[in-house]
Amino acid sequence: MDTDSFWTLLEDSRRQGIGGDKRDAWLRQALARLPAEAIVGFQVRLDRATEEAFTWNLWGAADRIFGGWCSNDAFRAFQYWLIGLGRAVFEAAVNDPDVLAYAPEVSRLAGRPRAGWSAEDRPGWPALDTLGLEAYELATGPAEDFGDAFYAAVRASQGAAADVPGRTWSPAPSGGRDPAGRRWTARDEEEAARRLPRLSVMFPLDGPDGGREPR
Repeated sequence: MDTDSFWTLLEDSRRQGIGGDKRDAWLRQALARLPAEAIVGFQVRLDRATEEAFTWNLWGAADRIFGGWCSNDAFRAFQYWLIGLGRAVFEAAVNDPDVLAYAPEVSRLAGRPRAGWSAEDRPGWPALDTLGLEAYELATGPAEDFGDAFYAAVRASQGAAADVPGRTWSPAPSGGRDPAGRRWTARDEEEAARRLPRLSVMFPLDGPDGGREPR
């Protein structure tokens, strides 16, 4: 699966006008109809896109949207959600995360209490990471070692000596590679206003320090 096919498939799933479990099911079934090597290719492209989105600026945007703190797991889910918005939005946001202020999925949350956000409202798509694996099982048939076979194929596709993005790092500075760019905190109002002028206005912090200790 090449890059264009990867994004086309994700955007096709988005055009169905469904979210949550229904979008998961649509994409899982669409993947399962493909040859096994194409499903592996989907995961390879997903991992590469996730690595592209592993930046301090995007983590700062997620921090701001979530009120001053976005955990490791929440940021990983945020990266998958961003990929799910489609290629144009993804590439623009990697270049300048503040453009997310124009995304309807973000702008509709502004001014609403975060406690009232539904699961589908929240900027996260954690299930995206497992859909390739699940589709691979559907396509190849149940086997005790299907997971090992899937990830071995992903590693092989990346090259025997290459790390597999998304399989060898954790989005936490203490757990592996740091995100790209210069580290900063969205709880620094001056820095947030400079880097995220729109998002910092749309999403005030929950408290003076976001309610958490700095990373």
